[in-house]
Amino acid sequence: MEKAYKLEFAGEKSGSLYVNCCGCSRTEPLHSFGPALKPHYIIHYILSGKGKFSIGGKTYPLEEGYGFLIAPEELAFYQADEKEPWTYVWVGFSGTKAEEYMKSIGLSISHPVFRSDRSDELYQAVRDMMEHNTFGIANDLRRDGQLALFLSFIAENLPLAEKNEGDRANTYVRKAVEFIQGNYCNPIKVTDVADYVCINRSYLYTLFQNSLGMSPQHFLMTFRITKAMELLQITSLSIESIAISCGYQDPLVFTKAFRQMKHMSPSAYRKEMQKGEGRRNKEHLEQLEKFIGQIENITF
Repeated sequence: MEKAYKLEFAGEKSGSLYVNCCGCSRTEPLHSFGPALKPHYIIHYILSGKGKFSIGGKTYPLEEGYGFLIAPEELAFYQADEKEPWTYVWVGFSGTKAEEYMKSIGLSISHPVFRSDRSDELYQAVRDMMEHNTFGIANDLRRDGQLALFLSFIAENLPLAEKNEGDRANTYVRKAVEFIQGNYCNPIKVTDVADYVCINRSYLYTLFQNSLGMSPQHFLMTFRITKAMELLQITSLSIESIAISCGYQDPLVFTKAFRQMKHMSPSAYRKEMQKGEGRRNKEHLEQLEKFIGQIENITF
């Protein structure tokens, strides 16, 4: 037996990460679940007491402050201690990013157990989900937001998943490239990129040279100028607006960078594209496609 307060959120859902169910249970001695499957990810966090958890042929004795992950369609079993049965909260979740987030945090079938000292915050996150339990977009967003907080509290106490040096280097480059792709329109600098991926600038320089054959600064400038070339061809925006749209607050600095890369001014480039010279236009388009393809085809 167990005294459980739980909620199942019905209906078809989609998105990167969303709540399927959540709850809080105070179990009786030797209360158990399984062996059985779950259709989605589910994380239990132990607030008090003890018990054991089995998955993937291994059994883990657990107590207050620990938690465990059950992956979708994986046979699992867990049981409360006979003398000190546990009380726990749980959250079931799905989404297109769920698997990626679990890997990034470091949780998997081979490493399903974690420890966290954020007991109060984890409990409050689940409690908030349960308090906002009715139908409606506001409560859906509230619960999914609390799920993100719940996972972030767990991630704080977990080391990154074990990776070799090459994997870590590739991850840094991929995340740096993603940051540039999402922020090139802002006045970011290479130091901002390095700070985002939590490494120093000199190491980031080495990684970019090894992976892409260029420095982070050159990559950032090339990406911005490539986007500017697109805007010069397909829009009638002013040079100043294009400069700002590509992260340059000073049009003169933008023009200097553009000239350095294309050996002509932005206005001259636009005029040349408007001449209808098919061959040159095709060559420039091929250059754009080549660079964009180089970024999109980075595999790690």
